[in-house]
Amino acid sequence: MAEIIVVTSGKGGVGKTTTSASLASGLARRGKKVAVIDFDVGLRNLDLIMGCERRVVYDFVNVVNGEASLKQALIKDKRFDTLYVLAASQTRDKDALTKEGVERVLKELADEGFEHIVCDSPAGIEKGAFLAMYFADKAVVVVNPEVSSVRDSDRIIGLLQSKTRRAENGERVGEHLLLTRYSPSRVETGEMLSITDVEEVLGLKTIGVIPESPDVLNASNKGEPVILDMESNAGQAYDDAVARLLGEDRPMRFTQAEKKGFFSKLFGG
Repeated sequence: MAEIIVVTSGKGGVGKTTTSASLASGLARRGKKVAVIDFDVGLRNLDLIMGCERRVVYDFVNVVNGEASLKQALIKDKRFDTLYVLAASQTRDKDALTKEGVERVLKELADEGFEHIVCDSPAGIEKGAFLAMYFADKAVVVVNPEVSSVRDSDRIIGLLQSKTRRAENGERVGEHLLLTRYSPSRVETGEMLSITDVEEVLGLKTIGVIPESPDVLNASNKGEPVILDMESNAGQAYDDAVARLLGEDRPMRFTQAEKKGFFSKLFGG
């Protein structure tokens, strides 16, 4: 059985696509057969972060509408033999996806032996976001530690608990919190919510804390998921999140502000 993981948030620009690309790559690096699907019809960014934008011929909507086969549309990743990308359409509108069409594609992926299907959801609560979460077994709710992002994500959690197939069957989607752009020093000065603050508001346990880092943008610009840069704190933090998603127990890193040494305090460094 394929496990369907939706990466979702209430607010745009919090790092969902970066997270989808990194989780999919991290799972593939562990030998899992993974498909990652871009549900953001009309925008399409996943293929850029995965570095395969020039290889998109057919997209998700083409497959849903029967204009191309799944095999024609899936793009094999350059780095991992077990990782495939299904890009969104840039030219259709949000209503191009249907529940029946999405279900058919997900079933076909499962029949092809995919172990994990990562659904990169658009922000908010419109149709693409609803379809991305409807069939999910697990949800990774991506949140920046600031009030508006947390409030919008609270709404998404309400939908996960009421509007998904699992909810209709009296079951729960496995919900996990992933904090992005986390700055322990800004938490200490009160400019940013702490991990505990966000967990208490949303009622979720944190699966990963991704530190604020220029490496994330640099990796995106190169078409490389940041998890592949294991020299960077952000890459290591995403790798930890993948391990926890698979049930491993790992300590949470990059959550404490660096303590200044005596000389740096003395000379203001």
